[in-house]
Amino acid sequence: MYPKLFIPGPTHVRKEILEAQAVPMIGHRTPEYSKLQLEVTPKLQQLLYTQQRVYLYASSSTGVMEGSIRQASTGKPILFTVCGAFSQRWYEIGLQNGVPSEKIEVPWGQAITPEMVDEALSRKEYDAITITMNETSTGVMNPVQEIAALVREKYPDVLILVDAVSCMAGVKIEFDAWGLDVCFAGVQKCFALPPGLTVCAVSDRARERAKQVKYPGHYFAYAQMDKRYEKGQTPATPAISLIQALNKQMDDILAEGLENRWRRHQEMAAIVQDWARKYFALYADERYLSPTVTNITNTRGISVEGLNQELRKRGAIISNGYGDLKEKCFRIAHMGDLTVEDIHWLLEQINDILGL
Repeated sequence: MYPKLFIPGPTHVRKEILEAQAVPMIGHRTPEYSKLQLEVTPKLQQLLYTQQRVYLYASSSTGVMEGSIRQASTGKPILFTVCGAFSQRWYEIGLQNGVPSEKIEVPWGQAITPEMVDEALSRKEYDAITITMNETSTGVMNPVQEIAALVREKYPDVLILVDAVSCMAGVKIEFDAWGLDVCFAGVQKCFALPPGLTVCAVSDRARERAKQVKYPGHYFAYAQMDKRYEKGQTPATPAISLIQALNKQMDDILAEGLENRWRRHQEMAAIVQDWARKYFALYADERYLSPTVTNITNTRGISVEGLNQELRKRGAIISNGYGDLKEKCFRIAHMGDLTVEDIHWLLEQINDILGL
């Protein structure tokens, strides 16, 4: 039995999306491919409420994390905001690339606030700030809109780099209105596609900053992407089959309606959160709960691995706690093409297995 994935990536992929990858292959320098990329790009711009450039990288998001900080660094430090495993990884990537890297950090389960950012940025000049919008390891959604407003008002030369890996296509991200500079996500989470492709919006001023960087790298360089962008092509071979599937999925996302999609994710989250409060406890600060993944404290001391083994028999998988939180927490994703009905069914199965 195929177990439906209620994990924070890869997520459940519908049959129609899988089939969209199976169309005949086309060459990446042909008019057919250019037509495909020029079709999907405006749909992604609509999703992100932007008129600026949206790139498609044949890569996991980790690659774009690296590329974005390399191209923002002119010698001043980059301020990394750390609130969990994946925001910590971004900081470590900075160090490993020789980028001057500093961090502010909060305990797992807490959020980064505009006040923290203001205090840190007031100390010295920085090239950029990184924000993990939705920290997958903890179930925290950071207030990116409010942080970005603070940065643009008081520190206008600081670029705003956003990891939206586990929330893009599940929550509203107004790239232009919020004044973001880089915002990226892999398609294996809220987009509900197989992994291997990253969507990345880049502001005009981030592209200008990259031109000032002595060693911006090659594969993720915006200047390289720009050479063929208007032709509807990429400098290296793109993930053509995944882009076929993305084009189909974007049609379905827009047909659902963006506001309806954001509302569905909120409704699924509320159901899981209410259930968690009743039977367990929420790990994350109640003021900053993620709409796409809920991290639940294992107050009952159940075997999360054992629960998953029983769920598999019934056709579902949830996620154990991340890293040190293994067995201390468990995570239920409510993202992508999952529905309210799916969430009700899953929780009914858990209740039955645990005798709740």
